[in-house]
Amino acid sequence: MSHARVVIQAGGKGSRLYPYTKVLPKPLMPIGDIPILEIVIRQLAAQGFRDLTITLGHLGDMIRLCCGDGSRWGVRISYIVESQPLGTIGPLKLVKGLDRPFLVMNGDLLTDLDFAAFFRWHQQGDALLSIATYMKPVNISLGVLDVNEERRVVGFREKPTLRFPCSMGVYAVQPELLELVPEGQLFGFDHLMHLMLERGLPARSYAFDGTWMDIGRPEDFHEACELFEKQPELFLPSQPLRRAG
Repeated sequence: MSHARVVIQAGGKGSRLYPYTKVLPKPLMPIGDIPILEIVIRQLAAQGFRDLTITLGHLGDMIRLCCGDGSRWGVRISYIVESQPLGTIGPLKLVKGLDRPFLVMNGDLLTDLDFAAFFRWHQQGDALLSIATYMKPVNISLGVLDVNEERRVVGFREKPTLRFPCSMGVYAVQPELLELVPEGQLFGFDHLMHLMLERGLPARSYAFDGTWMDIGRPEDFHEACELFEKQPELFLPSQPLRRAG
């Protein structure tokens, strides 16, 4: 797996975690006593990924100082600086040499996803883009009506929990997909998905039923810290990582 490159997105402002992120970039937020970005890097290194590129923006110098060249984890880290916010996919145009399938991922994920298994799954298919997905429960705090075409009520659910396959912020990408990405413009995952659907380009979902947490909100961050304190072996590479079923 050492030939596969990984682009880690770490340039966002993390505005939902303000005021923490006023002084610390979100990928350096500590989970236990370890920056969450370090957990990600250690997982990637344990699975054989050696060539990492980190995109920088808000407080990027702190990330560069923290991670250095990656030698302490047995990886090579290079950096790309966004002079202006380019979204999730836009910064890929700044990364040189993406001429083979590669991984893209957010730098603030707490998960036990096996990135190597996901990447192999992508290579065995024919999609331009593979998306790691997690079935996210969403609690609706209202009574929900089921209404038919004649506006007749045919069902009722009190405060139901709905589930949706949501992007985990981990993607496997074919290099030709970069032709869709504009130069120097804000271009997020949402823009890419709309464009691919409009053009009928193939994308696949990799369903994962393990542990995944987005630390974007303060309550999610605190929940992630509590889980890590209880079960660090889920995330640290001294233990095997779970695969999708």
